[in-house]
Amino acid sequence: MRFIERPFCERLGVPFPVDLGNEGLLSPEAVANPPVYGRARAVAHFEDGPVRDLLHRLKYGDRMELAKPLGAWMARAGAELLVDADLIVPVPLHRGRLFSRRFNQSQALAQAISAACGVPTDPLSLSRVRPTQSQTSLTASQRAINVQGAFKVRSDMAARIEGRAIVLADDVMTSGATLNAASRVLLRAKARRVDVLVFARVV
Repeated sequence: MRFIERPFCERLGVPFPVDLGNEGLLSPEAVANPPVYGRARAVAHFEDGPVRDLLHRLKYGDRMELAKPLGAWMARAGAELLVDADLIVPVPLHRGRLFSRRFNQSQALAQAISAACGVPTDPLSLSRVRPTQSQTSLTASQRAINVQGAFKVRSDMAARIEGRAIVLADDVMTSGATLNAASRVLLRAKARRVDVLVFARVV
């Protein structure tokens, strides 16, 4: 497993190939195409091997007991995001996908992060109102289009989001399109800040 450690881009959390000697540096990608969210942190590179195996066992193999150790790793990797966070919000599944899969792996990870750090989790305020096709075979631009309008903050839950520092939790970040779309909706609901915490990300 290749863990992601400093030095990395302060905004995207992607590691630099060499230590440039300064903290708080931004990668060229973060400068040219800044994300909607504030900062992103991840435990490890997403690649074939133990990382993919662990996440696939959790996501498709009903290995719910894996959420606790994976979430504890995430709480350590995202400690600087969680120290002054108000809520951990898992990326929701559409109800059709949730029915077929029976559980949301992002919610399981969010609950494990919450147990490790004490920040409460809110699985209800953000909902996925439009089903989307699998992102696996899509390009970055197609992924962004695919998730447009997919998320919504429920009007009766908006007070939970307004003025809060949110950490958005998911299992994997690839292009960041899903997390950007969800972050945009939370910020429109007047969240004070949205950061992102995932177990693995494509680098």
